[in-house]
Amino acid sequence: MLFELNPWWINEIDKDLEYYKKLKHKIVPNWIKDISLAPFSLNFLLGPRRIGKTLGIKILIRELLKNRNPYSIFYFSCDVLEDYKELIEIIKEYKRLAKEKKIKTSFIFLDEITLVKDWWKAIKFFIDRKYFEKDVVTLLSSTSILLNQYFETFAGRMGKGKKIFIYPLNFKDYYFLFHNEFHKELAKEVFKDYLKTGGFLSFLNKEVDYKDYVSIIKADLMRIERSTQIAKEIFKILLKIAPNPASFNSIASELSLSVNTVKDYLEVFQNLFLIRQSLFIGLDKKVNLRKERKYFFVDPFLAHSIAFWTNSDLKEEVLLEWVVQEHVYRKYNEVYYYKNSYEIDVVVKDLKIEIKRTKLPRKK
Repeated sequence: MLFELNPWWINEIDKDLEYYKKLKHKIVPNWIKDISLAPFSLNFLLGPRRIGKTLGIKILIRELLKNRNPYSIFYFSCDVLEDYKELIEIIKEYKRLAKEKKIKTSFIFLDEITLVKDWWKAIKFFIDRKYFEKDVVTLLSSTSILLNQYFETFAGRMGKGKKIFIYPLNFKDYYFLFHNEFHKELAKEVFKDYLKTGGFLSFLNKEVDYKDYVSIIKADLMRIERSTQIAKEIFKILLKIAPNPASFNSIASELSLSVNTVKDYLEVFQNLFLIRQSLFIGLDKKVNLRKERKYFFVDPFLAHSIAFWTNSDLKEEVLLEWVVQEHVYRKYNEVYYYKNSYEIDVVVKDLKIEIKRTKLPRKK
């Protein structure tokens, strides 16, 4: 299995990279430049499923192979492992091989790490015993649920490593998939397409559709022992009220659920990188956690997938607001709204944006 997942050890072509070459729509992701490659580093790469994390890592591996011993690079997909004990054995097996090949610094990539039960025990075990002191370890995950509760465990144990979030293409990167130069009129047409497809290259390349992604979401929910039916009903409410704010109580009341259940599921959706929340901020720039919250989807493709699942309408003006909110969030790592006798859809620092679909009247 080790040799099959690391074909460069035996001078064979990686199947993922061969597949990448054949894709119609593809990029070299910028985020691979953010990964710390200086020993010792423990990197965390987090982002939605089917976003291209694995392909991005394989592109990075291709670059590393240009001037490094092939055996110094180890990739493993952890979805085949049962628990942390098996993970320990896999890593030990590779470290034995690296020692045999006289490798001083290894680049270890562990994909879908959080699918392994108690994965953190294995990583902590090796770090505390200095197994990785000359290595770079990068962990990939499609959910932060099973990471966040253990991050404190790795405080002081990440070395030069980084926590990197990977998202679907923003509109700018999406536009340049199709055009080399920016033109305003072209951008208007491309933006219409972006609202329909979102920034998932896997969707653009017809590797996954709405139905497929719903199945992925359901599988993730079942894996963490959450009801797909409750999730579906909460999603339906979010689409129904959008883009208006809502409280935990109002959602819970409409679905006859407890407030704690609603809170839990909304947090799960955020940790699966499906939605975000926009909190109320006053004119005094103080955030009020007791006020209603706005919820928006991370990408139009995700919104369309959930609308497909819940058989809900998805209005263009709602998508417009969500795209702006997400754009601002990625830039500032926060986004808020204000509402009194009037509403400001997006507030962050000194930036205030009101989103309207109506065309402005022409000047005479």
